Amino acid sequence: MRDLWIALLLAAIALLKTIDLFMDIGLGLPASHLAQEWALLLLSLGGFIYLVIEMRQRTLKYKTLANTLSLSEVRLGALTDEMREARHRHGQAVQQQFHAWGLTTSEQEVALMLLKGLSLKEIATLRDTREKTVRQQASTIYGKSGLDGRHALAAWFLEDFLFEHEAEASKSLKT
Repeated sequence: MRDLWIALLLAAIALLKTIDLFMDIGLGLPASHLAQEWALLLLSLGGFIYLVIEMRQRTLKYKTLANTLSLSEVRLGALTDEMREARHRHGQAVQQQFHAWGLTTSEQEVALMLLKGLSLKEIATLRDTREKTVRQQASTIYGKSGLDGRHALAAWFLEDFLFEHEAEASKSLKT
């Protein structure tokens, strides 16, 4: 808005300077004075034209950015839905695997917390039990799953994603 006011001010100065210049020509004023009037007229017109062009370019840039933002928001919404669905499918796969290993409900809760990266002490606090109990449940989980520990448990559920990502990356490198 400020640029518009400045552009209008420069246009008014140019208009008034044009009127003044024609009056000065009619009065027969010296050439040095007329040259100064012409310079001021051209400077104010140049400033006006520059501001108008700059405002036009900025407006086009803002429109382009607004369109890009709008498209990005649509894509993000689609990704969010896709991520929500992927998270749901992954959660189902985790639960199916827990059932396949024969984990009890308590063991499943502990296993989920282990996958989330909570310490045994944090799990004990959240479950209102002793850390020793959680440690025993974790050992049982590792035994039933045939895995060596927390890292192997996490890797079990991430491995498919990592290999899928590697396969997609190698496909895109070949094309």
